[in-house]
Parts: sequence; C-alpha cells; structure tokens
Amino acid sequence: MNTRITLKQLETLYWIVELGTFERAAARLCATQSAVSKRVQELERGTGIEIFNRNQRGAKLTGKGEELFEVAKKMLLLHDQVLELRNTESLQPRSLKIGVTELVASTWFPQLVAEIKERFPQVRLEPKSSMSRDLFSDLEQDQLDLIIIPETFTLPEFVTVPIASVQNYWMAKKGFLKNNVPIRHRDLAEYPVLVQGRLSGSGVFLNKWLKNRGVVFPETLVCDSMSALLGLAVAGLGVTYLPYHFCKGLLEEGKLDIIETEVPLPPVPYVAVYREDRPHSFVQEVAEIAQACSDFETSFPATLP
Repeated sequence: MNTRITLKQLETLYWIVELGTFERAAARLCATQSAVSKRVQELERGTGIEIFNRNQRGAKLTGKGEELFEVAKKMLLLHDQVLELRNTESLQPRSLKIGVTELVASTWFPQLVAEIKERFPQVRLEPKSSMSRDLFSDLEQDQLDLIIIPETFTLPEFVTVPIASVQNYWMAKKGFLKNNVPIRHRDLAEYPVLVQGRLSGSGVFLNKWLKNRGVVFPETLVCDSMSALLGLAVAGLGVTYLPYHFCKGLLEEGKLDIIETEVPLPPVPYVAVYREDRPHSFVQEVAEIAQACSDFETSFPATLP
C-alpha cells in the first residue's frame, strides 16, 4: 500500500477547505472530482487521519483534519518559497496583481509602476483600481497580491506597511456657505452633506471619526467615488470632504472653497496590504517601493467645467 504523502494531496486539501467544496477545488486544480476525492483518500490513508466529517454536508473538517490543514498550509508555503528562490535567478516573467484606490490611481500610481518596471523589468503588472472594500475582498480571495488602501480593513493573516497620510478638508462651491468663519463640524448639518460610504476606506475612517464625536448629519448624499463627490460639490449640491491636492486646480480656479473648521479632520492613513500566508518577499519589496515613492501631493489631473 502506498502511504507516501505528496504536495499534490496537500494542495488538494488546501483548496477544498479554501473554496468550500470538492467541486470548486476540482475546477481550481483543473482536475476531476473523482481525482480530488482519490487524493483525499490517499492522504487519509497516508496520515491515518479522518480529515472530513462524513456526517455533515459540505467539506467540514474534523478536529484532526483542522490540525492537518494548518500543517499543509505551512508546507505549501515553504514549497512556494523554495520555488521563489529558484525563480529569482530565472528570466521567466512573473505577474504582480496590484490594486489601488481612486486617489492613489490619480496621483502617484504612475510613478510606482515606473519604479517597479525599472527594478523588475520581467514583471508583468496587472493593476486594478477600485473601492477599498472591494480590493480588500479581492486580496482575501487571493485575486490580488498587494493593495494600497486607507488603513480601515484588516485580518490577522494580512501584513500592513504604512505608506503615508492624507489630509482631507471640508469643501463646497465658492459662495455656497453663508460666511467663511471657522465652524464646528456639527454646524455643517445646516447644509446638504456629501459623504463617502461603506465601500470607501477613507469614508469609513472619517465617518467613524465624526460619529465618535457625536456629529450626525440629517441630510446626506452617499457616494463612494471621490470624483463624483467633487463634481457634486462644484455643482453646488452640498459640502463634502476631499484631499486638497485632489482638487487643487478647482480651488485655484475659484470653483471651490475650503470650509474652515474649529477642529481639523484627522489625516487618513494609507497602507500597503498583502497576505502573510503566501510567498511574500517580492511583494514586501514592492510595498517598500510604494512607501518610498508615495506622493499624494501630486495634483489631480482632471478638470471640471
């Protein structure tokens, strides 16, 4: 009887647990369900462990199965790290799936791409710009290698590398407010307030800060996109918070005014995030490059009428 434990068996166990069913694991591994089931049976014979609870529906691990799964993850990670060592001297290109928010994409992301291409000319970049929560979900599902978002969402198995902080200010169309003296945040409730929602990392961060200070706005228009909020503010539809350099051109053209408040909004911390349970030396180096070249003071290039 063959009792040899193979990496293919451990990989199969990993993807069954990660994806929840034998069927999804088979699709991920480009194998048949019968082949996946056979690998699990061989792994059970090789270890002497009943891995899945047959009395429950779905791929439910037994207690010993959970312990074996944790060991399998470590062994697969070590295997990937060995391959990564080999590939560092290889001319074969590798991809980097990187996700950034709207603000990063519209400021210093081109500089980051240039730095990565200069340092790693063989790397094929696969960039994505989206909302913070969506990017975090993609990282969680292993669809991205690295994301750069406000420090709002996190998990224990994720590593966060500080990038920079972004200062936001309340803004409105020039002349929208009745006077220009410093006011309290809660006094903005006199006007329609435009805020970012749950998909936006900076929106979650700033809305939580306002809530903790007892600031409640009875009339709000929620929109996750900074560009959309900028357009709504310029159109005179309310007051909103935005980074200064994101709308510097419109401020200089006199289409927007900064609203002075007695207490400034807190800076929003941005971080690079990647999974610690994957080979990460290369991704960590990219995060350090992002840390070095981040520049949120780059003026937003778009102009509005």
